[in-house]
Amino acid sequence: MSKPDPMEEIRASFFIECEELLETTQDGLQKLDDGCGDGETIHVVFRAVHSIKGGAGAFGLKALVRFAHTFETTLDAVRSEVLEVDPPLINLFFRSTDHLSDLVRAARDDTAPPVEMGDKLILELETHIGSDNAGEPEAEIEFQPLGLSLDFDVEPLDDAPSIPTFRLSFHPDSEMFDSGNDVYPILGAVAGLGGSRIICDTSRLPGLKHLAPETSYLSWQVEVTADVEEAEIASMFEFVEGLCTYSVTRCGVQIGDAEPQETSGEPTSQTEHAPHIALLPDDAPVSTQNTDTENDTDGRDAQPAPFDRASDVKEQPPERGTGGAASAAKSVVRVDLDRIERLVNLVGELVINQAMLAQSLQSSGLSPHSDAMNGLEEFQRLTRDIQDSVMMIRAQPVKSLFQRMSRIVRESSAAVDKDVRLVCDGENTEVDKTVIERLADPLTHMIRNAVDHGLESTADRLAAGKSPGGVVRLSAAHRSGRVIIEVSDDGGGIDRPRVRQIASEKGLIAADAVLSDSEIDNLLFLPGFSTASTVSDLSGRGVGMDVVRTSIQSLGGRISITSVPGKGTVFSISLPLTLAVLDGMVVDVAGETLVLPLNMVAETMTLSDNTLTTIQPGVDVVRVRTGFVPLFDLGYLLGYRDRKVCYVDSVALLISHEDGSLGALIVDDIQDQRQVVIKGLDDTFYRAPGIAAATILGDGQIALILDPSDIISKASDVNATVPLKQEA
Repeated sequence: MSKPDPMEEIRASFFIECEELLETTQDGLQKLDDGCGDGETIHVVFRAVHSIKGGAGAFGLKALVRFAHTFETTLDAVRSEVLEVDPPLINLFFRSTDHLSDLVRAARDDTAPPVEMGDKLILELETHIGSDNAGEPEAEIEFQPLGLSLDFDVEPLDDAPSIPTFRLSFHPDSEMFDSGNDVYPILGAVAGLGGSRIICDTSRLPGLKHLAPETSYLSWQVEVTADVEEAEIASMFEFVEGLCTYSVTRCGVQIGDAEPQETSGEPTSQTEHAPHIALLPDDAPVSTQNTDTENDTDGRDAQPAPFDRASDVKEQPPERGTGGAASAAKSVVRVDLDRIERLVNLVGELVINQAMLAQSLQSSGLSPHSDAMNGLEEFQRLTRDIQDSVMMIRAQPVKSLFQRMSRIVRESSAAVDKDVRLVCDGENTEVDKTVIERLADPLTHMIRNAVDHGLESTADRLAAGKSPGGVVRLSAAHRSGRVIIEVSDDGGGIDRPRVRQIASEKGLIAADAVLSDSEIDNLLFLPGFSTASTVSDLSGRGVGMDVVRTSIQSLGGRISITSVPGKGTVFSISLPLTLAVLDGMVVDVAGETLVLPLNMVAETMTLSDNTLTTIQPGVDVVRVRTGFVPLFDLGYLLGYRDRKVCYVDSVALLISHEDGSLGALIVDDIQDQRQVVIKGLDDTFYRAPGIAAATILGDGQIALILDPSDIISKASDVNATVPLKQEA
């Protein structure tokens, strides 16, 4: 097997870090847009863009460097209070961040960058900062991509009228490499600041006999001549804060071709944006101790001394606003998703084998207090702990997905000339990573429909007494053991007469069909249905909401609509927390073994004459304390048998829906409560309502996993809604 290319691994790590920096940029800009940002917010955005530029320069990504350079220049004008932040400028920053994201992805995928859009945005950015070269092609910014050699020189810039020189000492700790970082992107970013000389110090390298592969022996000494501040050099180390030791010395000022002028030996003051840097006098040795410790100058040469292993203490950056109290750095290890998927599959097999072992021991007639049964209980507990831990690894906040939707709103509103604002709630709600990835396309369709169809034009909103700008709200929350994601707007709601008319004209329903409001709303999910009168980039082709429903159902979820004329529409998506393992209740229905999600079962009960009431033939309810709950025969609804004549002494499961309502399902018997592994159904299987997936039980039997809410909502024999908690 061929050895991986080190530069390719470093490059891949850079693009992962770019995604994190872009997320930081979006967060900062959103704070500014919401009016809750401060001076530090623009500093954070500036440093993120600057870090992307520095890393891109190390890999010779000229298009990315060129745009990021103009972007950070405009941000620097805001940071220096030369430019005032206003809504048009923030909108430009948002669009620039979108384009920066496109450039990063183009570089990652080796595709052509969107040059035309970049030129347009560069012109807008330069216009804001009053550049004399606005509208003219910008001179190419040259960066020298780094090789893998230990020593390399970059010639100083010529004709620099008054440029300071800095001396940087950098020693990475072993933990820095464990987290997937490397020195070359960092040194490349430093080299991109200006003329520089970088030397690798190998004096600590032992002989091969004593070489430990996991130990960091190398350090680097850098001299850079550039018109920058200390904070800008500090930003190069944001990725590896707490994972390395470094110090900066300001040597003097380079004037033209003159030699650097040494300073008085007093350390320069630390800048506000880099409180963690130890700035040492020019003749001080490199030290990993705090700056208030005594420096041993000793009359030695100004060349920094090599690091001493015995005194090599990792510096921790002080917490902001805590008076310099140190905070421990959180170590992060990047793992390939395929490895996690393999681990999840192995956990699934472990759960199945644990169930098989439990089945075998129970059928053997062993005493519940025997050593084997006690060991089984411990095995079950460990299996659950392992499964929970693995699921936590795969769980991710929906924040990254919601941030992508903000771009969809900007582009869609610009296309239809509407003023639309996206409001996000519950961004930290965690969902299985697989669910997040497969949810992007359905949400994109729904957001575009909300902007194009849901919200009225500015004139219509003003005529209706609303604000000129529309609001699309995207929210996520955990409810009843599932994830509920809602897309809502404050538009005019669904025009039900028009929807019915279009469905009738397209032959989707009979002209004299009697439909409830909910049934009319669900016509939007029919294939080929569209209310758009013209075909545009956003809508009109009739391939939107039916695709959304199919995608949601493939995730084991469901989607519903609530609309109020003149007030707006809410699309609610209900999804399982994970696609791997769930806690299930195993039941018998007409000789079939089925599994229901345990978190949806509020309680179990045995029916009696006192609790049963018949409203009309075929429609029964059960009394639950002070109210009535609709009763459904699960075996009949699934087509396993005819409807029971009498429900007395039957077992019923009280099902709790996401909206808080209740329903009762009749089953023949309850077998057990256990963890089951979710096995998705292939596309060749018929998508029956209420069938979510399948599983393998301990005896090797295959059982269907049901979605009880879907079964109840699609019950064809229920013609009336029974209100919950109706007083007797």
